[in-house]
Amino acid sequence: MKSAVETLSPTRAKLTVEVPFEELKPSLDAAYKQIAQQINVPGFRRGKVPPAVIDRQVGRGAVLDQAINDLVPQKYVEALQANSLQPLAQPDIEVTKFEDNDALEFTAEVDVRPEIELPSYDGLEAEVEDVEVADADVDEQVEALRERFATLIDVERPAADGDFVVMDLVATRDGEPVPGAEVTGMSYRVGRGGMLDGLDEALVGLAAGDDTTFTSQLVGGDLVGEDVEVKVAVSQVQEQELPELDDEFAQMASEFDTLDELVADVRERLGRGKRLEQAAAARDAVLEVLLEKVEVPLPEVVVTDELNARRNNIEQQLAFAGLTMEKYLEDEKQTQEEFEADLERRVREAVAAQFLLDEIAKREEFGIDQQELSEHMVRRAQQSGQDPQEFANHMFEHNHVPELVQEILRGKALARLVESAVVKDASGNVVELKNLRPDGTIGEPVAEEDAPAEEPAEEPAVSEA
Repeated sequence: MKSAVETLSPTRAKLTVEVPFEELKPSLDAAYKQIAQQINVPGFRRGKVPPAVIDRQVGRGAVLDQAINDLVPQKYVEALQANSLQPLAQPDIEVTKFEDNDALEFTAEVDVRPEIELPSYDGLEAEVEDVEVADADVDEQVEALRERFATLIDVERPAADGDFVVMDLVATRDGEPVPGAEVTGMSYRVGRGGMLDGLDEALVGLAAGDDTTFTSQLVGGDLVGEDVEVKVAVSQVQEQELPELDDEFAQMASEFDTLDELVADVRERLGRGKRLEQAAAARDAVLEVLLEKVEVPLPEVVVTDELNARRNNIEQQLAFAGLTMEKYLEDEKQTQEEFEADLERRVREAVAAQFLLDEIAKREEFGIDQQELSEHMVRRAQQSGQDPQEFANHMFEHNHVPELVQEILRGKALARLVESAVVKDASGNVVELKNLRPDGTIGEPVAEEDAPAEEPAEEPAVSEA
């Protein structure tokens, strides 16, 4: 077999493959045997019909077609390997020349992984925001803890913002109750939002025993987005009584003896969370710096497939939340055109990052073992709320394991970038990343000989990649 490759674009190639007739003979023999099992010819047992009889009964052309259909995919794969091409989609194959007892020639146009000229990626410099824990953030967390231990007291006055009410609610349309749009004895905090537009405004000023009716739109069900009449009746108005912020509260709400210790622990936990957020931002910033140094050609078929997948995923999430795309865009203050442009930009950045990390993993000759794959599967299962064994079975049955392997390799490639980078915060301080633990604390430096080979402290994450 002879093959030649023509580069149509940085991401698309055309293979021209010539196969001598001798290499077609095994597939031709197999085609005769298969057809012999499928036809009945008087005087011959099934499966024992000679090729000459098959030619008369079925036609030599039909046999040749079957042999070619069997051979071309094999030779296509061989041509890919011979020319070191990595396909990204199904090829467009065309048989351009064939005659009986003569060579077969076909072409295959296919989108391929682009060749990337990697620049040096040691010592990349990037900047992220400072880690700052504001007093307001601490106060908010402490206040939330107080509310967990608050008590509700009935009051004889109209409801105000921040009060709790016990209410009955029913939505009707044309005088008929809407199925599934009715609640009884529900406790609700006035001003919390997130239930029905207009509900909070309707509740303010209602005392126990009062009711009112207002017009709103349902956020789920068959009538989502349509106007309905909502009647709400209040049976109780309750005021929240918060515990005093003192040492006694600290002992009741935590393992600490004093309020100062509790507040210090809240500040420390917030700091660890901020540190993890900063580390994620650092990884993205380092990758962004490298992306600016290299041009990554993008196959449009890959971009289009990813765009469609993300768009469908967003639509499914909105439907699950009972929102329409129009409502989502209104809340985000975006037009449809702005949404599409932003989505395409993020997809292109993500696809470019994937190709770049794949190339780094290849250059660094990273590998994975069974334990790494198993641990990755467990994490993925936990993220999706699935049973790990069921998740693993699904991955193997649907041949998704190579995708998981690629995710791990990309994580290692990103860890390699970050470990050699110099990341500073806005104040000019070097950000500690190598010894950052998954809980946000900083560990002691690990001696080189004791460090696990190619094992990052935590699995890196690439935003949108």
